[in-house]
Amino acid sequence: MKLLNGTDIVEISRIKSDIESNGDRFLNRIYTPKEIQYCESRGLQKYQSYAARFAAKEAIYKAISDYINFEYSWKDFEVLNDTRGKPYINLNFKIKELESIEISLSHCKEYAVANVVAIYKEN
Repeated sequence: MKLLNGTDIVEISRIKSDIESNGDRFLNRIYTPKEIQYCESRGLQKYQSYAARFAAKEAIYKAISDYINFEYSWKDFEVLNDTRGKPYINLNFKIKELESIEISLSHCKEYAVANVVAIYKEN
């Protein structure tokens, strides 16, 4: 078993500014329709949710980049929540060696952070 970790932190104000200045063009380039629907449902905390998912996509890339060798898009990494609210990752492609991938998200007033752990089979 091999573990790879990815962590990222983002300023919520940066993501809010990108959304306010670029609107749907920014949202539709970075987020899937399900991610947008979830974030928009968060009311006053929507920017924290968008920022956490942005950090998550960066963290996911850091945890899987050794195993991908193709062009990918931001929307190939989807971060959703299960019925209990726990975040999980949908990858829109397969990595043969990947056994599992786990994610943790957190945010406060100014920052959002994501941590991803990917578990791979040993070759």
